[in-house]
Amino acid sequence: MAHTANMYNPQVEAIREREFPMLRDTIYLDHAGTALYPKSLIERFASDMVCNLYGNPHSASVPSQRSTNRIDDARLRLLQLFHANPDDFDVVFVANATAGIKLVLEAFRDQPQGFSYLYHVDSHTSLVGIRECAQQHHCFASDSEVDEWIQGRSTKTPQAPAIPELFAYPAQSNMNGRRLPLEWCSRARLTGQIPNEATFTLLDAAAFVSTTPLDFRIADHAPDFTVLSLYKIFGFPDLGAVIIRKAAGHIFRHRRYFGGGTVDMVLCLKEQWHARKNDSLHDQLEDGTLPMHNIMALHAAMDVHHELFGPLERVSRHAMFLAKVLHEGLSSLRHANQSRVCHLYSPPKSYENPSAQGPIVAFNIRNSHGAWISNFEIERLASIKNIQLRTGGLCNPGGIASNLCLSPWEMKDNFSAGQRCGGEDDIFGGKPTGMIRVSLGACSTKSDVESFLGFIQEFFVDELSFSVGPASSTYRHGPKNGAFLVESLTIYPIKSCAGWKVPPGQEWEIRKEGLVWDREWCLVHQGSGVALSQKRYPKMALIRPMIDLERGCLRVRYCGEIPLSIKSPEVSVPLSADPSYFVGELPKSTSAKVCGDTVPAQRYSSNKISEFFSKVLGVDCQLARFPAAGGMSASVRHSKVHLQGISQIGSPGTPAANIGVPRPILLSNESPILVISRSSLNRLNEQIKASGGKAAEAEVFRANVVIAESLNSACGREKPYAEDEWQFVKIGEQLFELLGRCRRCQMICIDQQTAVKDEEPFVTLAKTRRFNGKVFFGQHACHVRLGDSRSRQAQYATVMVGDAVRPVCRGAEGC
Repeated sequence: MAHTANMYNPQVEAIREREFPMLRDTIYLDHAGTALYPKSLIERFASDMVCNLYGNPHSASVPSQRSTNRIDDARLRLLQLFHANPDDFDVVFVANATAGIKLVLEAFRDQPQGFSYLYHVDSHTSLVGIRECAQQHHCFASDSEVDEWIQGRSTKTPQAPAIPELFAYPAQSNMNGRRLPLEWCSRARLTGQIPNEATFTLLDAAAFVSTTPLDFRIADHAPDFTVLSLYKIFGFPDLGAVIIRKAAGHIFRHRRYFGGGTVDMVLCLKEQWHARKNDSLHDQLEDGTLPMHNIMALHAAMDVHHELFGPLERVSRHAMFLAKVLHEGLSSLRHANQSRVCHLYSPPKSYENPSAQGPIVAFNIRNSHGAWISNFEIERLASIKNIQLRTGGLCNPGGIASNLCLSPWEMKDNFSAGQRCGGEDDIFGGKPTGMIRVSLGACSTKSDVESFLGFIQEFFVDELSFSVGPASSTYRHGPKNGAFLVESLTIYPIKSCAGWKVPPGQEWEIRKEGLVWDREWCLVHQGSGVALSQKRYPKMALIRPMIDLERGCLRVRYCGEIPLSIKSPEVSVPLSADPSYFVGELPKSTSAKVCGDTVPAQRYSSNKISEFFSKVLGVDCQLARFPAAGGMSASVRHSKVHLQGISQIGSPGTPAANIGVPRPILLSNESPILVISRSSLNRLNEQIKASGGKAAEAEVFRANVVIAESLNSACGREKPYAEDEWQFVKIGEQLFELLGRCRRCQMICIDQQTAVKDEEPFVTLAKTRRFNGKVFFGQHACHVRLGDSRSRQAQYATVMVGDAVRPVCRGAEGC
């Protein structure tokens, strides 16, 4: 690649102008997705159709024989394009590459004992779908895993598989253009005398051969089955093909279906019998009338493509040069604050090596705040500017998941929340769910690349400079002179059961209903449908939920004495709100009563889950869920905090801001978030101990956020109940409004470690924090969405343990 300038074909500019009038004023960056029809190709094909009469090849007439000859010639020319000897290979024409994959699948699906399937994570969706018909299947998560599998077979005596094996992978990822080793085909193959003693290889070459030729000179090194999309090479016709290595053709003997033209004799009456054609593989596999006119067009397509662009080797060099220029251009783009504009999914040096990378550039865009730009927004703007590209999941589920670091449970959760490929919502949990793909090809031009770079520069590069990264995160992990910080974060996944502490260093998402997964589940009485509470069932404190982000599930253990009839001390349910995880295949909403509200909830029908909770609590109950908006239903509950002016409870002041504004909640009692102060708790415990009582743990107040004075605080002393004066607090980069003090009941007297009731801390609070006959401790709060929706913290709002807390007092700029 030393003389990259010589690899560009400048004549393409003139070819584009003459042959592709539909591309005038269009920036064409989607060779893998849109068929182009060269003017001379259509004229040549039309002339052929006008001047010749073609008939169904399943006939002996002159027009039919003319069709047969032309089709046979097309097969031969296609084999010659890939240097494949017709003695070793055959070509079967199909509608498209996916139809070719299905043809191979039929052969394996119909094997007497079934088949085993192995495929690479970078596979196109059409390859992944084969697994649904396999007796067993495995997805290789990396190239090294494939190499280990192959190496493990070669270092010991090869063991014939019990059933036929099919190993499939793409020659080139249709997502980011990464090329996989072609030698895997010969290395992975095991050959036996009968089909169930063999491992076969299937190569998806649709993306690869759009610009680059395959070389099948050595038949033993070639795949057993190679699927092609001819329109991806030539633009026209819409046609696919399967190149079959004849040595593997016996696998089709058990294919059950037959169509017209593939049999010599069929009996229907009294006996059911048929005799298949055995002249050639294509005679046996091409069911019904061939798309003969499309195959005729293939002659004109191959001629015109070669005349316009030269051999595929030249096309490959041309497209790779442009991909390299584009990749370097996108890599160099910077916002005014020097942050990168594009996150690319191919290493820069890969474009120097055609065996490792094809002419595709995949990327996503961030703004100068570090937030992702919606691909839907980009594609819509690109369409207005006549730019042809592709965005979304790109029909490559494994590649998308691995490159975007999306675990299975996250993808299910996103789907439950409404994410669909091509939809407007394509950023979930602070992560994009797809990519932008640019595919360069034969008729790509340097001006296309330059114009596209100009488009990105004009619309997505921020020219105004401001701080980003560490500068904007001064308060993320506690400033040196800050007065307060977050001591702990706790969520209560199951209403009235124990809390689960968010690990230090873990960013935790905030939604409008509160901290994610806080009080989404509850236990409901099987008879009345009323949500259970610790007030009546103290042992709920011993039910310990845990959020398992590795497995994407809510795990629940009981820490008390477990009844002998319970087989396991733990149950788990998926975090995803997908309805299929609930009652039946088509769940029906049932009602549950929570704090006086009747809410639609989904009850888990699993006997194992119901028995677990019923037996540990001694009451017939079921687990139910009330997911956040965007899941199965929108929240129908809102904050019930009866906000009072500070003057009403003992000190001068004004009511909190925005009284009466609806605050959505899930299954919490009164507000989205509950905050308490460590210094306030310390003062309370001093008072409890002074009267001979037992100090209260923070857990009894079931707060989401515990705030404490920073050790670096300039004042050097605690400030109990300072939160009474706060109207807003900024935690890290997120703003929260304090809605009012939390009214307390006797539930705070239940020890959360033992489930034993005591009189404290309620008795002491009744003496020290009772106003107008009500007892208060802690503050209700809600998240206030940031005004600048472009920032990463607005796109994916999070808090974490150790975040600085900056209060704003009522009627003041600060505290």
